[in-house]
Amino acid sequence: MILADLNVRDRAAFVAALGWIFEDSPWVADRAWERRPFGSVDSLHAAMTQIVAEATEAEQLALLRAHPDLGTRARVSDASAGEQRAAGLDRLTPDECARLRQLNDEYRSRFGFPFLFAVKGSTKHDVLAALESRVMRTRADEFGEALEQVYKIATFRLEELFGTTR
Repeated sequence: MILADLNVRDRAAFVAALGWIFEDSPWVADRAWERRPFGSVDSLHAAMTQIVAEATEAEQLALLRAHPDLGTRARVSDASAGEQRAAGLDRLTPDECARLRQLNDEYRSRFGFPFLFAVKGSTKHDVLAALESRVMRTRADEFGEALEQVYKIATFRLEELFGTTR
């Protein structure tokens, strides 16, 4: 994709191209359309993250809840499936799978949203270690961290879409 082409698309085409960047939350792309044109992928990312930061807590919570639990066999978006596969979450041992499921359940019960971790460049061991340490945090701290992880995931997805890296 070329950013200049994206900048001139109508709202529907813009949202169709970017609506998946923030998991099942096309409202982020819809609001970003109003902030065009973007001079760089970084400025697009900054606008999209600012939109999420300015959103209501209910909208932010819905965005967090749109993400799947890591390592589950449930239906996930193609983007999430590829990201999890690259981290080895499709190759868990039975013990690792049971531990991940137990920690995911504990995390979701404690915080009200799934554990979020930008898995690109990480291993299944990194994911388990992060989950084990973060499940003990406060909800306020973890809500903020979960949003930061969503922003990182969006960075990776935009880099893939535009063929760029930071």
